[in-house]
Amino acid sequence: MNIKTLGFSFVAALAGVVVLAAVLFNPGQANVPEPDSNSEMLSPKTEQRFASRLATRFISGYHYSGRELDESMSKRIFDQYLRLLDGNRVYFTADDIADLERYRDHLHEALKSADLEPAFDIFNRYVRRVGQRTEHALSLLEDGFDFSVDEDYYFDRSEQEWAADEDELDEIWRKRVKNDWLLLKLAEQEDEDIAETLTDRYQGIKRRISELNSEDVFQFFMNAYTRSIEPHSAYMSPRSVDNFEISMRLSLDGIGAMLQRETEYTTVMEIVPGGPADLDGRLQPGDRIIGVAQGDEEMEEVIGWRLDDVVSLIRGERDTVVRLEVLPADTGLSGPPKTIDITRDRVRLEEQAAKSDVIEVPMGDQKARIGIVQVPVFYVDFQGRASNEPNYRSSTRDVRRLINELKGKDIDGLVIDLRGNGGGALVEATTMTGLFIDEGPVVQVRDSQGRVKLERDREPGMAWEGPLGVLVDRRSASASEIFAAAIQDYGRGVVMGENTFGKGTVQNLIDLDDFSRSDDARLGQIKLTMAQFYRIGGGSTQSRGVIPDFPLPSPGDPEDFGESALDFALPWGEIDAADYQPVADLSSLIGLARKRHEQRLDEDEDLIDLLKEMSEWEKQSDRTSVSLQIDKRRESIEAAEQRRIARLGHGHGAADPSAAADTEAPAEPAEDEDEDAPDVYLIETARILADLIDLDREKQVLAHHEKLDFSIP
Repeated sequence: MNIKTLGFSFVAALAGVVVLAAVLFNPGQANVPEPDSNSEMLSPKTEQRFASRLATRFISGYHYSGRELDESMSKRIFDQYLRLLDGNRVYFTADDIADLERYRDHLHEALKSADLEPAFDIFNRYVRRVGQRTEHALSLLEDGFDFSVDEDYYFDRSEQEWAADEDELDEIWRKRVKNDWLLLKLAEQEDEDIAETLTDRYQGIKRRISELNSEDVFQFFMNAYTRSIEPHSAYMSPRSVDNFEISMRLSLDGIGAMLQRETEYTTVMEIVPGGPADLDGRLQPGDRIIGVAQGDEEMEEVIGWRLDDVVSLIRGERDTVVRLEVLPADTGLSGPPKTIDITRDRVRLEEQAAKSDVIEVPMGDQKARIGIVQVPVFYVDFQGRASNEPNYRSSTRDVRRLINELKGKDIDGLVIDLRGNGGGALVEATTMTGLFIDEGPVVQVRDSQGRVKLERDREPGMAWEGPLGVLVDRRSASASEIFAAAIQDYGRGVVMGENTFGKGTVQNLIDLDDFSRSDDARLGQIKLTMAQFYRIGGGSTQSRGVIPDFPLPSPGDPEDFGESALDFALPWGEIDAADYQPVADLSSLIGLARKRHEQRLDEDEDLIDLLKEMSEWEKQSDRTSVSLQIDKRRESIEAAEQRRIARLGHGHGAADPSAAADTEAPAEPAEDEDEDAPDVYLIETARILADLIDLDREKQVLAHHEKLDFSIP
């Protein structure tokens, strides 16, 4: 859908709207406590009421799901709003929630009439409760704590009942503050310094919450609405839009990390390929950033800060150093923290670019040379492509060049490594698929009106006609899933690894400022899901992702990760298959090769160690509490460190973005920190492809390369 065309017709539809004529809904008088004398009650502004009308009509009218804004949606919005404000249930009491329940069934009416008072009422109470809790936390610092007492702190309260009253909250916060003190004590800080650090922390939380303004409240509330439909639609306030545009232009330099606020922590969700953090290698997905310092300056604690303020601190001029104090994903909230210094720079395209390698693995009585092409992201120079520049950069062009180089190295098979590839340009997923098929459809795109557009490879010929494997993990998403699904549907190659993420939706940005009646008032933008990807076989990549032909060992339940684990994710769906001709049916060959793979799982030392490590991780993954007895805590930290050392010694694993949840469970096996350690997943992938080549000597169903000699000895 053309957004500009939509805009003109929509303005006409709103011509009769009087902005100030919103009917404010008031379902009875509330038992709202009087505000603190030092706090200022926030209230909605006129432009936010107008933005609410615009956004609500766009979302309810054009979102792909077609979800109506009704009473059932109101209940979702209420729960999501509380989760955004107090997801760990440490500020509101059950009495607060009982009082606020009067809004649960009426928020849809409030949104339709641009009545934002309920959202601001809930938020103002939240600000008061944060103030009360942080004051209580400060009072606990006077006497210190006894760490010989055998008691546990439940750090994850997201699924527990709301505290019955303030006395119960006091006990929850006593243990929380005791845990914060213990973490610093284990980091060998003196009691006096710990008290000072925690005083600054709790005062900072209160100050940061009090600095939130009406624009922040409106963004929280509108995102509670969009998250109640599905996880990829969002509202961005004017300030968020500015930050987004800065990141897209890369006009400011930084470290190359995607951050998200989880409860009061800023958590690393993803490391951008080719960025300074990626090249440094120490910062990992799941790490929590608790402090930021410029160069040699004093560390500034950022627990409780708003996300864009933390981002502003981390950004800076190129070639300057930013120091981050982080709680590593390996140890979670049990600590201790570590400090990482990173030199700011731009994300370098050459570091994001595809790379190649060759590894040798057994193939029957011979050795197979397997070419590896790693594609971190599907990239393209859109401007150069539109201008028909002869040497514009793209992932497809780079992969074609690397394939030609690998051919010169006498490879027997090729693996495209898409682990950690979160997507990129749709056109690149299509053209890269075209390197391995001789013309044909690649993906179907269905819009909210039910219209289906077919994206296809129109270039005849293939860059590689030989045996092909695709390696994916649970972070492979969007364009990666389109490529892997097409290769699988055509029978052109096999997919190996983990179930992919399952993001099969398409979002468009709509700038609400285009409909503003004032040049001075800014309304923000909405990111709206307006289409969905479908495989050429008819099934969606949404929710289920791409299921590999050869599942490799993976910790945890696949259903606990990826799109399907997100609240209100759109379901898997199916449409008619496209008109395409599969290259081969590899099912019988896959069955034979799978037996060899399963035998190695029982016999190969590296794979056995990997399975043991995953078993240990799964034993710990359901923990929601941690001991506050210092000897037990030290023992737990030492055990986690030993597991980390053992893991790095064998080079196992792949990091997981969902490790950002505020849990004490150890993070999943992290990315290899030892560049010389073997990549167990990649080696096993190459061995599987070599098995397929070896087994195909008789069946002759696998795509062949002219170099291979399939004569039977």
